[in-house]
Amino acid sequence: MAREDKRRAIMAGALTVFARDGYTRASIDAIAKAAGVSTRTIYNHFTDKSELFQTVIRESAARAAGAEIAVIDRHLRKVTDLESDLIEFGRAVVTPSATGHAEHFALVRQINAEAGHIPPEAIDAWQEAGPRRVRHALAGYLRQWTEHGLLHADDPDRAAIHLMLLISVIDPSYLGRNPTDKEVADTVSTGVRAFLHGYLH
Repeated sequence: MAREDKRRAIMAGALTVFARDGYTRASIDAIAKAAGVSTRTIYNHFTDKSELFQTVIRESAARAAGAEIAVIDRHLRKVTDLESDLIEFGRAVVTPSATGHAEHFALVRQINAEAGHIPPEAIDAWQEAGPRRVRHALAGYLRQWTEHGLLHADDPDRAAIHLMLLISVIDPSYLGRNPTDKEVADTVSTGVRAFLHGYLH
């Protein structure tokens, strides 16, 4: 197996194990088994578990962010009715199948659950490669709409945070089930209306 192929195998195996076990419980032995390589091979590529985790979360976040930004662009590039277009966008962006990368978002849930035990540089790498990129992309549209008089958002970045929070469906892992289509639709619709109530002129 070529060096680059080994690295891809390590990254894929590590993502699977970190998403399943979290950072603290994941072991290099388990990652090696999932990747189909030896532990020595992993250490030939990465100094330790911390460096491997930081690389995995950064690259995984970048891929997931790219998919989310594609959803943002597809739905918001040309807006004809602000409320209905935002609701359509919201339903797409909060539906797991819309962007794929389910393993990445399982990893994000693990990060949220054990953030105090994860190296701060890994948290920063994840935020910079993923959530901040998505927020800036969304804020760009909110800024355009403000300039065109459709919204009144003095701070588009903050407005983007508000919108994403308002349309987010409560983590279904607490309920032991996925939200129904009606729950998603109701959450997104009421969230968009609350957002527009605060940001329309």
